[in-house]
Amino acid sequence: MIINGVTIDDTFAEAFGMRGTRIIITAQNLKWAYHAANAMTGFATSVIGCGVEAGIERELTAEETPDARPGVSILMFAMGSAVLIKQLETRMGQCILTCPTAAAFAGIDGGDRINLGKNLRFFGDGFQISKQFGGKRYWRVPVMDGEFITEEKTGMVRAVGGGNFLVLAESQPQALAACEAAIEAMKKLPNVIMPFPGGIVRSGSKVGSKYKALFASTNDAFCPTLKGITNTELSPEIESVMEIVIDGLTDVDIRKAMHVGIAAACALGAANGIKRISAGNYGGKLGQFHFPLHEIMADTSLNGASA
Repeated sequence: MIINGVTIDDTFAEAFGMRGTRIIITAQNLKWAYHAANAMTGFATSVIGCGVEAGIERELTAEETPDARPGVSILMFAMGSAVLIKQLETRMGQCILTCPTAAAFAGIDGGDRINLGKNLRFFGDGFQISKQFGGKRYWRVPVMDGEFITEEKTGMVRAVGGGNFLVLAESQPQALAACEAAIEAMKKLPNVIMPFPGGIVRSGSKVGSKYKALFASTNDAFCPTLKGITNTELSPEIESVMEIVIDGLTDVDIRKAMHVGIAAACALGAANGIKRISAGNYGGKLGQFHFPLHEIMADTSLNGASA
């Protein structure tokens, strides 16, 4: 398969079942909603070293939020329920409770009910009070700038993490430009995040290492500087490879994001140094979700997908 001169490898991305949740963060204005959300999603690029993968999903207008204030929604993913629950509570306490004017609400009504602000109420030292509206319980916790308002619980659902594709280009600036275009297109979709810095990964990994203490190491087959000394996957003209990793609430969400992201990267074309699109997998042995590149790019129902 070739799109605008870019070769699409006949391979698949391999992804894993995860647990996911959405939180709605509001504040006096978007500036402070982003301060809270950026802190909440900090150091959350990979479950390998961070416990959770998290990112900002989208901005919300006052008409879309429970307290009629501007806000943002964030998504958080973990390999297991216990890890996600603990990370959510810890990050809520350190990043939302502490942030001036911020409040937090459930972003998923279905799924398993897990604590959002239920335990944070104890910070009120007995002065906290609760109110119930529409079958949902909210807590008002006194703090020095007024009150911290939070919903008691949110929803946790089964999700998918680790959808991915690789951009292979003739130079580092060209690979980065293609990935930036892909991220901008993918950010328009709901239900997905790209958790790495700016949504892009330069240090793609393989399973295993020559060092016993490590269970993952640099993906040498896709490292341009190692073409002469390893079993490379790169042709001579490829000098830079970057990866985009996607987490989504469903496998369909991942497919939509991969489709629009790859299309955006290919729009730059071979004339701009974009030579191949590939994907990372483990031979299909580890992750239960497989995303074949040819199948996804041939699926016209995913064109311009926005929901």
